[in-house]
Amino acid sequence: MGPCALQAGGQGSRVRQLIASGPRSPNFGPRRDGARPDLVVIHYTAMADCVAAERVLCSPETEVSAHYLISPQGEVIPLVDETDRAWHAGAGRWGGVTDVNSRSIGIELSNTGYAPFSAPLMNALEELLAQIMQRWSIPPERVIAHSDCAPGRKIDPGFRFDWQRLARSGLSIWPEARVARAEDIAQAVDAALTVFGYDPAVPFETRLAALRLRFRPRMSGPVDAIDLALAGDLAERFPVDRQAPSA
Repeated sequence: MGPCALQAGGQGSRVRQLIASGPRSPNFGPRRDGARPDLVVIHYTAMADCVAAERVLCSPETEVSAHYLISPQGEVIPLVDETDRAWHAGAGRWGGVTDVNSRSIGIELSNTGYAPFSAPLMNALEELLAQIMQRWSIPPERVIAHSDCAPGRKIDPGFRFDWQRLARSGLSIWPEARVARAEDIAQAVDAALTVFGYDPAVPFETRLAALRLRFRPRMSGPVDAIDLALAGDLAERFPVDRQAPSA
Protein backbone atom coordinates (compact mmCIF):
# COMPACT_ATOMS: atom_id res chain seq x y z
CA MET A 1 0.00 0.00 0.00
CA GLY A 2 1.26 3.48 -0.85
CA PRO A 3 1.96 6.48 1.36
CA CYS A 4 -1.71 7.41 1.72
CA ALA A 5 -2.73 4.17 3.41
CA LEU A 6 -3.64 3.64 7.04
CA GLN A 7 -4.16 0.30 8.70
CA ALA A 8 -7.55 0.26 10.35
CA GLY A 9 -7.43 -0.31 14.07
CA GLY A 10 -10.07 -1.24 16.62
CA GLN A 11 -13.42 0.46 17.13
CA GLY A 12 -12.98 4.21 17.50
CA SER A 13 -9.29 4.30 16.57
CA ARG A 14 -9.81 5.09 12.89
CA VAL A 15 -10.98 8.67 13.45
CA ARG A 16 -7.85 9.51 15.44
CA GLN A 17 -5.70 8.01 12.70
CA LEU A 18 -7.46 9.99 9.98
CA ILE A 19 -7.09 13.28 11.81
CA ALA A 20 -3.42 12.63 12.50
CA SER A 21 -2.69 11.62 8.91
CA GLY A 22 -4.48 14.37 7.03
CA PRO A 23 -5.44 14.39 3.35
CA ARG A 24 -3.01 13.31 0.62
CA SER A 25 -4.56 13.93 -2.81
CA PRO A 26 -3.86 17.26 -4.55
CA ASN A 27 -7.11 16.97 -6.52
CA PHE A 28 -9.50 19.21 -4.61
CA GLY A 29 -10.70 22.78 -4.25
CA PRO A 30 -12.99 24.88 -2.05
CA ARG A 31 -16.67 24.05 -1.82
CA ARG A 32 -18.53 26.60 -3.91
CA ASP A 33 -20.77 29.33 -2.48
CA GLY A 34 -20.07 28.31 1.09
CA ALA A 35 -21.66 24.88 0.64
CA ARG A 36 -21.33 22.22 3.30
CA PRO A 37 -21.67 18.46 2.79
CA ASP A 38 -25.19 17.09 3.16
CA LEU A 39 -24.78 14.05 0.88
CA VAL A 40 -22.51 10.99 0.85
CA VAL A 41 -21.83 9.39 -2.53
CA ILE A 42 -20.55 5.81 -2.63
CA HIS A 43 -18.39 4.60 -5.54
CA TYR A 44 -16.34 1.61 -6.55
CA THR A 45 -12.90 2.05 -8.07
CA ALA A 46 -13.35 -0.44 -10.97
CA MET A 47 -9.62 -1.14 -10.73
CA ALA A 48 -7.66 -4.33 -10.16
CA ASP A 49 -6.39 -3.39 -6.70
CA CYS A 50 -6.31 -0.64 -4.11
CA VAL A 51 -2.71 0.36 -4.84
CA ALA A 52 -3.62 1.25 -8.43
CA ALA A 53 -6.74 3.13 -7.30
CA GLU A 54 -4.78 5.09 -4.70
CA ARG A 55 -2.20 6.04 -7.31
CA VAL A 56 -4.88 7.40 -9.66
CA LEU A 57 -6.71 9.29 -6.92
CA CYS A 58 -3.46 10.85 -5.67
CA SER A 59 -2.08 11.81 -9.10
CA PRO A 60 -2.50 15.46 -10.19
CA GLU A 61 -2.61 14.36 -13.83
CA THR A 62 -5.87 12.43 -13.40
CA GLU A 63 -7.85 15.31 -11.84
CA VAL A 64 -10.02 12.84 -9.92
CA SER A 65 -10.23 12.17 -6.19
CA ALA A 66 -12.52 11.28 -3.32
CA HIS A 67 -12.47 12.07 0.37
CA TYR A 68 -11.77 8.45 1.32
CA LEU A 69 -10.67 5.17 -0.25
CA ILE A 70 -11.30 1.87 1.55
CA SER A 71 -9.27 -1.25 0.75
CA PRO A 72 -10.58 -4.85 0.80
CA GLN A 73 -8.56 -5.32 4.02
CA GLY A 74 -10.49 -2.51 5.73
CA GLU A 75 -7.79 0.16 5.44
CA VAL A 76 -9.31 3.65 5.40
CA ILE A 77 -7.25 5.98 3.22
CA PRO A 78 -7.97 9.73 3.66
CA LEU A 79 -7.39 11.64 0.43
CA VAL A 80 -9.19 14.99 0.76
CA ASP A 81 -10.28 16.87 3.87
CA GLU A 82 -14.06 16.70 4.41
CA THR A 83 -14.31 20.49 4.40
CA ASP A 84 -12.94 20.62 0.83
CA ARG A 85 -14.49 19.77 -2.53
CA ALA A 86 -13.17 16.46 -3.91
CA TRP A 87 -13.57 15.66 -7.59
CA HIS A 88 -15.52 12.41 -7.49
CA ALA A 89 -19.09 12.88 -8.75
CA GLY A 90 -18.62 14.78 -12.00
CA ALA A 91 -21.73 16.02 -13.79
CA GLY A 92 -24.78 14.89 -11.88
CA ARG A 93 -27.81 15.93 -9.92
CA TRP A 94 -29.70 14.83 -6.82
CA GLY A 95 -32.95 16.67 -6.18
CA GLY A 96 -32.19 20.38 -6.29
CA VAL A 97 -28.43 19.82 -5.97
CA THR A 98 -26.67 20.32 -9.31
CA ASP A 99 -23.13 20.70 -7.95
CA VAL A 100 -22.89 17.35 -6.22
CA ASN A 101 -19.17 17.68 -5.51
CA SER A 102 -19.72 20.85 -3.46
CA ARG A 103 -22.46 19.24 -1.41
CA SER A 104 -21.09 15.74 -0.86
CA ILE A 105 -18.44 13.52 0.67
CA GLY A 106 -17.19 10.85 -1.73
CA ILE A 107 -16.13 7.37 -0.63
CA GLU A 108 -14.35 5.05 -3.07
CA LEU A 109 -14.47 1.32 -2.36
CA SER A 110 -11.68 -0.80 -3.82
CA ASN A 111 -13.65 -3.26 -5.95
CA THR A 112 -13.81 -4.18 -9.63
CA GLY A 113 -17.61 -3.98 -9.65
CA TYR A 114 -18.02 -7.73 -10.16
CA ALA A 115 -16.56 -9.17 -6.96
CA PRO A 116 -18.28 -9.33 -3.56
CA PHE A 117 -17.38 -6.51 -1.20
CA SER A 118 -15.22 -7.96 1.59
CA ALA A 119 -16.36 -8.07 5.21
CA PRO A 120 -13.44 -5.90 6.43
CA LEU A 121 -14.25 -3.28 3.78
CA MET A 122 -17.94 -3.20 4.71
CA ASN A 123 -17.14 -3.03 8.43
CA ALA A 124 -14.81 -0.08 7.83
CA LEU A 125 -17.39 1.62 5.60
CA GLU A 126 -20.09 1.32 8.26
CA GLU A 127 -17.85 2.82 10.92
CA LEU A 128 -16.72 5.66 8.64
CA LEU A 129 -20.26 6.40 7.44
CA ALA A 130 -21.58 6.61 10.99
CA GLN A 131 -18.90 9.14 11.88
CA ILE A 132 -19.43 11.27 8.76
CA MET A 133 -23.20 11.30 9.19
CA GLN A 134 -22.88 12.36 12.83
CA ARG A 135 -20.31 15.07 12.06
CA TRP A 136 -22.41 16.66 9.31
CA SER A 137 -25.94 15.70 10.45
CA ILE A 138 -26.55 13.77 7.22
CA PRO A 139 -29.74 11.64 7.28
CA PRO A 140 -29.72 8.06 5.90
CA GLU A 141 -31.71 8.97 2.77
CA ARG A 142 -28.89 11.23 1.63
CA VAL A 143 -26.35 8.40 1.46
CA ILE A 144 -26.61 7.58 -2.24
CA ALA A 145 -24.93 5.68 -5.07
CA HIS A 146 -22.90 7.32 -7.81
CA SER A 147 -25.44 5.72 -10.16
CA ASP A 148 -28.22 7.64 -8.38
CA CYS A 149 -26.87 11.10 -9.15
CA ALA A 150 -25.47 10.14 -12.59
CA PRO A 151 -27.95 7.56 -13.99
CA GLY A 152 -26.98 6.16 -17.36
CA ARG A 153 -23.44 7.50 -17.03
CA LYS A 154 -22.34 5.61 -13.91
CA ILE A 155 -23.30 2.23 -12.40
CA ASP A 156 -21.23 2.17 -9.20
CA PRO A 157 -21.21 0.84 -6.56
CA GLY A 158 -23.12 -1.73 -8.63
CA PHE A 159 -25.27 -4.80 -8.17
CA ARG A 160 -22.88 -6.47 -5.72
CA PHE A 161 -23.10 -3.72 -3.11
CA ASP A 162 -25.22 -4.53 -0.04
CA TRP A 163 -27.51 -1.52 0.44
CA GLN A 164 -29.81 -3.52 2.68
CA ARG A 165 -26.98 -4.04 5.15
CA LEU A 166 -26.43 -0.28 5.39
CA ALA A 167 -30.16 0.29 5.83
CA ARG A 168 -30.33 -2.22 8.69
CA SER A 169 -27.64 -0.19 10.44
CA GLY A 170 -29.44 3.11 9.83
CA LEU A 171 -26.75 4.23 7.38
CA SER A 172 -28.95 4.33 4.26
CA ILE A 173 -32.52 3.45 3.34
CA TRP A 174 -34.44 0.57 1.76
CA PRO A 175 -38.02 0.76 0.42
CA GLU A 176 -40.91 -1.26 1.79
CA ALA A 177 -42.70 -2.96 -1.10
CA ARG A 178 -46.44 -2.35 -0.94
CA VAL A 179 -49.33 -3.60 -3.03
CA ALA A 180 -49.88 -0.85 -5.57
CA ARG A 181 -52.53 -0.18 -8.18
CA ALA A 182 -52.09 2.58 -10.71
CA GLU A 183 -53.89 3.28 -13.97
CA ASP A 184 -50.62 4.37 -15.49
CA ILE A 185 -47.73 2.73 -13.66
CA ALA A 186 -45.03 4.34 -15.78
CA GLN A 187 -46.37 7.85 -15.16
CA ALA A 188 -46.66 7.22 -11.43
CA VAL A 189 -43.15 5.76 -11.20
CA ASP A 190 -41.75 8.66 -13.21
CA ALA A 191 -43.29 11.17 -10.80
CA ALA A 192 -42.08 9.23 -7.75
CA LEU A 193 -38.52 9.06 -9.09
CA THR A 194 -38.44 12.85 -9.34
CA VAL A 195 -39.74 13.30 -5.81
CA PHE A 196 -37.13 10.85 -4.50
CA GLY A 197 -34.33 12.74 -6.23
CA TYR A 198 -33.59 11.48 -9.75
CA ASP A 199 -33.01 14.23 -12.31
CA PRO A 200 -36.27 14.78 -14.28
CA ALA A 201 -34.25 15.79 -17.34
CA VAL A 202 -32.88 12.23 -17.63
CA PRO A 203 -35.05 9.86 -19.75
CA PHE A 204 -37.49 7.72 -17.77
CA GLU A 205 -35.97 4.38 -18.82
CA THR A 206 -32.54 5.54 -17.68
CA ARG A 207 -33.84 6.65 -14.29
CA LEU A 208 -35.77 3.38 -13.90
CA ALA A 209 -32.60 1.44 -14.65
CA ALA A 210 -30.74 3.41 -11.95
CA LEU A 211 -33.50 2.67 -9.42
CA ARG A 212 -33.39 -1.03 -10.26
CA LEU A 213 -29.59 -1.14 -10.15
CA ARG A 214 -29.74 -0.08 -6.53
CA PHE A 215 -32.94 -1.71 -5.27
CA ARG A 216 -33.71 -4.54 -7.76
CA PRO A 217 -30.31 -5.73 -9.06
CA ARG A 218 -30.46 -7.80 -12.28
CA MET A 219 -34.11 -6.79 -12.93
CA SER A 220 -34.95 -5.80 -16.51
CA GLY A 221 -38.00 -5.48 -18.72
CA PRO A 222 -41.04 -3.18 -18.64
CA VAL A 223 -41.86 -1.12 -15.58
CA ASP A 224 -44.11 -3.04 -13.20
CA ALA A 225 -46.09 -2.74 -9.98
CA ILE A 226 -43.07 -3.61 -7.84
CA ASP A 227 -41.18 -0.67 -9.35
CA LEU A 228 -44.14 1.54 -8.46
CA ALA A 229 -44.33 0.14 -4.93
CA LEU A 230 -40.63 0.73 -4.31
CA ALA A 231 -40.48 4.16 -5.96
CA GLY A 232 -43.69 5.25 -4.24
CA ASP A 233 -42.42 4.30 -0.80
CA LEU A 234 -39.10 6.07 -1.39
CA ALA A 235 -40.87 9.22 -2.57
CA GLU A 236 -43.29 9.19 0.35
CA ARG A 237 -40.77 8.55 3.11
CA PHE A 238 -37.62 10.14 1.70
CA PRO A 239 -38.49 13.08 -0.59
CA VAL A 240 -35.19 14.62 -1.60
CA ASP A 241 -36.25 18.25 -1.15
CA ARG A 242 -38.06 17.75 2.15
CA GLN A 243 -35.74 20.29 3.76
CA ALA A 244 -35.53 22.38 0.59
CA PRO A 245 -31.73 22.47 0.29
CA SER A 246 -30.24 25.20 -1.87
CA ALA A 247 -28.49 24.18 -5.08
